Amino acid sequence: MPLTPFRVAQLVVSCVVLGVGVALLLLTALGSDGYSTFINGLAISLDVPFLAVSCVLGAVLVALAWWRGLVPGLGTIVQPVVVGTTVSSLMAVLPAPHALVARAGLLLVAFVVLSLGVAGYLGSGTGAGPTEAAALAVDPPVPFRWSYSIVQGGGALGGWLLGAAIGPGTLLVIALLGPAVDLVDRRLHLTRRPRLSAP
Repeated sequence: MPLTPFRVAQLVVSCVVLGVGVALLLLTALGSDGYSTFINGLAISLDVPFLAVSCVLGAVLVALAWWRGLVPGLGTIVQPVVVGTTVSSLMAVLPAPHALVARAGLLLVAFVVLSLGVAGYLGSGTGAGPTEAAALAVDPPVPFRWSYSIVQGGGALGGWLLGAAIGPGTLLVIALLGPAVDLVDRRLHLTRRPRLSAP
């Protein structure tokens, strides 16, 4: 599939949207996604910087997905860079709400934004970042809407056992983000989601 300017623009814009969603989720202080929870747990238990763990774990997951036939692409590189930059920039300027009602409302907004961001960047067909690559690597036989929940849930459980905190936001991501991304994908006809290559 040729890499067109439209697909690159969709990738970058969607990754910014995804970064906004991650930042909003973090601002609620109600728990992060399962993958970040696992990275945080490893960082705590190994006494290693979060960024270092993120880079190593991300490379391992992308390599395993590649071994399964999910070829990396531009999105594999752009996604973590753009999302990370967006999150860092927003966390430095956005105030965190204190009232529980405001935090709960922000959590719902974050969830919607996350769903749009993940579906949009995967729909660009330019490759998947670590979390999505791990989920797509087993689709088939497990559909993405459930494999994504399994990856997020496994990450959250592992991170929690290693000392990281979880919360309602973590549970919301585990239970509903995969199905929500799948729903957005079907509604917006984002048919270029990365697929496993034929054996």
